[in-house]
Amino acid sequence: MRTPARPFLFLVFTVLVVSLACSTLSGGNTPAPQLPLPTEEPTDTLVIPSAAPTEPPVQQATNPPEQPTSAPVDVPQDFFKEEFSTNTNLGNWTYFLKGAGKDDAKYTVEKQDDGLLFDLQTANLYVYYLYEVQLAYRDTTVTLVAENQEADNNSNVSLICRLNYDKGQWYEFDFKGNGLWNLWAWDNFKNKKMTDGGSDDLHRGMAVNEYMMTCQGNTITVYVNGNKLTTYTDKTNFFGEGQVGFNIASLNVLPITVNVKSFEIAEP
Repeated sequence: MRTPARPFLFLVFTVLVVSLACSTLSGGNTPAPQLPLPTEEPTDTLVIPSAAPTEPPVQQATNPPEQPTSAPVDVPQDFFKEEFSTNTNLGNWTYFLKGAGKDDAKYTVEKQDDGLLFDLQTANLYVYYLYEVQLAYRDTTVTLVAENQEADNNSNVSLICRLNYDKGQWYEFDFKGNGLWNLWAWDNFKNKKMTDGGSDDLHRGMAVNEYMMTCQGNTITVYVNGNKLTTYTDKTNFFGEGQVGFNIASLNVLPITVNVKSFEIAEP
């Protein structure tokens, strides 16, 4: 007796379905994806990100505006060296004239790059220049460097200490171009010679010379080109304090052209 074919086919179909389901659940033979291994060792440091700026950065100007500049302040000093030039502030200085030629005086005083030029076109004219800022110097040493620009020796250069114009009082040391010098005491605008002399230490003619005068107590000491001429003690007058300065004078030969290079006020 023959076995029916339908039940056998059903059994085969059932086996195939069960096999296919198991294969799907197990993923078949496809390998599971692998995660990449770390390339660096882990760190224990906590990294905190920086906060974002709250304001935009300031942009620098490529061509900032220039700051306004002012002229340097000329601060007067008690002790200093004035090297006369075109930048010298002559507002710190005052002057007066003496001599027979003062009423019809012809002269010029001009700032130059290398000094203060005195050009005197009148005979017997004395041009006094005084430092105006300090009126009460006591003990001082004043030094003048001047160049005679004429071949003739008949100019006159002087140094001044303790000048009180209201009383007409001061000490004055003058040095003529011929080598003769005098030391004067002025009182009420009248001069009295204290002592005088002559020196071969002066550079004559068109030359530069240095004149120095120390007023200390009632003693006056004078020099030319570093050489001491005399020390004189004034036992008659005693001018305690006053201005310092110098004068350039003509005598009887013209013109007189003297370039004052510097004037120094120092403690003795």
